[in-house]
Amino acid sequence: MIYKTVQLSIFLTLFISMSISAQSVFGTWKTIDDRTGLPKGVIEIYEKEGKMYGKVVKILEEGQEDRVCDKCDGELKDKPVTGMEIITAGELHDDGEWKGKRLFDPEQAMTFRFKIWLNPENPDELKVRGYLAFIYRTQTWLRVEG
Repeated sequence: MIYKTVQLSIFLTLFISMSISAQSVFGTWKTIDDRTGLPKGVIEIYEKEGKMYGKVVKILEEGQEDRVCDKCDGELKDKPVTGMEIITAGELHDDGEWKGKRLFDPEQAMTFRFKIWLNPENPDELKVRGYLAFIYRTQTWLRVEG
């Protein structure tokens, strides 16, 4: 009987921890181009000192795997896109959204203000909205398992 209780406790602990991690914005996400619907890259979103950061871990576009930021200026000029930090210092707000001033698009070499949140209907979808003045675009990124 004790064995079954221990087994059940372990199962419940694993189930709860998987549920909690599935509800987080942190993890690995596949970016989907909102214009073409094609996957573009894999981004790791992580927390550092209570803030959100994200970096490119893989480029999925065929022939672009070794892309460098040729349109960039300054220290990012001709640097590899893989490994590049594209989300910097996002802050969690009371509404559950992460907001910040630096969402960097290496393809356009442009920086946007951003808002990031989990799709309330599907926690395996991340909504990523970049703002330039009052104009914005929203992409849906898909959670990558494991």
